[in-house]
Amino acid sequence: MAQRSIPAVMMRGGTSKGLLFHAADLPAHREEWTTLLCGAFGSPDEYGRQLNGVGGGLSSLSKACVVAPSSREDADVDYTFVQVLIGEARVDFRANCGNMSSAVGPFAFDEGLVTSGPGRCVVRIHNTNTDKRIHSTFDVEEAATRYDGDFTIPGVGGSGAPIRLDFLDPGGATTGQLLPTGRVSEWIEVTGLGSVEVSLVDAANAVVFVRARDVGLSGRELPSEIEARSDVLARCEALRRSASVRMGIAPDEVAAARTTSVPFVCLVGEPEDAATLSGRVLLARDIDVLARVISNGQPHRALPLTVSLCTAVAARLDGSVVAQVLRSSAEGALRLGMPSGILSVDATVERRDGHWNASKGTFFRTARRLFDGRVWVP
Repeated sequence: MAQRSIPAVMMRGGTSKGLLFHAADLPAHREEWTTLLCGAFGSPDEYGRQLNGVGGGLSSLSKACVVAPSSREDADVDYTFVQVLIGEARVDFRANCGNMSSAVGPFAFDEGLVTSGPGRCVVRIHNTNTDKRIHSTFDVEEAATRYDGDFTIPGVGGSGAPIRLDFLDPGGATTGQLLPTGRVSEWIEVTGLGSVEVSLVDAANAVVFVRARDVGLSGRELPSEIEARSDVLARCEALRRSASVRMGIAPDEVAAARTTSVPFVCLVGEPEDAATLSGRVLLARDIDVLARVISNGQPHRALPLTVSLCTAVAARLDGSVVAQVLRSSAEGALRLGMPSGILSVDATVERRDGHWNASKGTFFRTARRLFDGRVWVP
């Protein structure tokens, strides 16, 4: 089999991992990326392991970022996120990945796409998937990103230097509106569930929020327990498709079945003691809401950052499904109890002239450059 190689850098960004490319090293037409990226990651793989590529058999390990200098005055680089599907020879451009966004700033600096004096660097990122801006702030020294530090995040072993991500005006990233239907909560009909109350919110990414108990879970389950419940996964997929149509992402459920990246499904519950993947038990008093996320048919080991931001926004919308299960004394940054631990995320939300507006969401992540060189593709 003939192969060719393409310059690439593999990086961990938050709780995800993927390949980063210079746009100049890929074909000029985006439709030509599918075959190339699927070949690099080892998709499609009927066994779900991507052994014939660099993918890891999980949606969080099958990601690519394409970076280029920006033509916009308010941005330094353009960043396109690509979700490479595992079981299909297909990629998805509809959503952004907040975790991989944390790798983009350091990549841009280390690759010479932006410059900075010693100390602190701010990279202004334009995400082309959502047409939204992100400011990435991190420390640099001797013309290189500083990756070492004592900051830790749930779901990642070891520690690193903190990277601050400010998502500016995150509302309407997928649909153009923070509340695509104009409602904070509503009841929709879902095959296998009947009528169920949901909140359809679009901040950083489109998400359908539903109580975990309404799909047959407690909200405390670990990913392996959810994976073992084919009935629950089927309900969540039916919910996702119905929500996709209701939010205007897809014209019908047949089209929604092909647009697998959005909306994300976020299952929420009231604070309870819950075990983590490491065996540690989260205490109810230390969290504000339990959250479990399903995307591309898989339960996440940690929470996608964009979904976490959307959850923080939804928590501040009076009457939303998230607000209904939220700890009544919750103030300041929202503490999300997830399978890997507790994630804190803050969002600025206000009501103006009868409409809700989200002006900013802030996270801290870590990232690490793992290797650079050339990736071989068929």
